[in-house]
Parts: sequence; structure tokens; C-alpha cells
Amino acid sequence: MLLETLLLLCATARGRRALKDRQVYPLMREFHSWETESEVKSAAEKLIQVLIGDEPQSGMENLMEVTIPEEVEKQLRDADTTEEQEHSQE
Repeated sequence: MLLETLLLLCATARGRRALKDRQVYPLMREFHSWETESEVKSAAEKLIQVLIGDEPQSGMENLMEVTIPEEVEKQLRDADTTEEQEHSQE
């Protein structure tokens, strides 16, 4: 739940900056290295990708307000379903 909250903070440029300024990335990198639960490790990976990634282009500062094309949204849902199935088999 904490990782999900941090990921939600990353939705805005201000939230991403706050997490980066507070050095959350090195902490998450270390956490990821010793975490054994696959679902938690996956959530940490998503957060790390946002923290180390480049800032979105102008007009996409708030990622919660970005319009995602239907085809891309379907691909993301399919990827989530596949990931969930892999986790349930472990």
C-alpha cells in the first residue's frame, strides 16, 4: 500500500520532484534488492522506473490526466493480467 501511495505521488510533476528531492530512489533501489515477494518487488520496480525516468513532455505534467489511446490501454490491461497470472502461479 505504501508503494502504491508513492506511485500515486509520482502522477504529478510536483510529487515526482518531492520524492526525488528526498532521495527516495536510492532507498527503493535497496528495498528492491532484498524484497522477496514478487508483487511487492513489481510495485517497487514500477516506482523506480518513474523515479529514474525522464520527465514527461510539456502538457503531461499530471499523468492522471493524460488520455491513453484505446489500443495502448488494452495492451496495458493485458500486461497487468499476465503479470497477475504469473504472480498467482508462484
